[in-house]
Amino acid sequence: MSVNLSKGQQISLTKSGGGSLANVRMGLGWQAAPRKGFLAKLAGAREIDLDASAVLFAAGEPVDVVFFQHLVSDDGSVRHSGDNLVGGTGVGDDESIGVALERVPSRVDQIIFTVNSFTGQTFEEVQNAYCRLIDEDSGQELARYTLTGGGPHTAQIMAKVHRSGEGWQMAAIGEPAQGRTFQDLLPAIARHL
Repeated sequence: MSVNLSKGQQISLTKSGGGSLANVRMGLGWQAAPRKGFLAKLAGAREIDLDASAVLFAAGEPVDVVFFQHLVSDDGSVRHSGDNLVGGTGVGDDESIGVALERVPSRVDQIIFTVNSFTGQTFEEVQNAYCRLIDEDSGQELARYTLTGGGPHTAQIMAKVHRSGEGWQMAAIGEPAQGRTFQDLLPAIARHL
């Protein structure tokens, strides 16, 4: 059963029968909002290039990143599905990042997931945007965070997966930010470490 997360809410990544999840996937989906007005209808649908990234942190310092130009972390524990340049039809994830939690190096204590508009469009031009966490081994959706309200920002710090005792937890962040790349977002990310 999936949990609809609200901003700031956390869930444990422990299986209901005990034990920790081994492989999770953060999926991202979005669509371009329809244009308004008569001339907008003639111009047709627009394309929105949102990019999902995962920044790996150790003791508050970034140590690796997975994004459209670096699809696999240096240790191989985090993998990006590839760049979607236009958004989706509303069916399925447009981009995703898989994490083999048991393979993440022990020094990595947090993984922050972000989304940014590489082409600079704001989230006012995006609709039906979400991120969701899936148990890769069972295919079960564990949690979903829906981006609501649009806004004049070009990025979102979506969520983080962080070590908690012997296991992992996920926290929904949902903070609007400005930036075309994950590098632009590092100052905003620092507030959530």
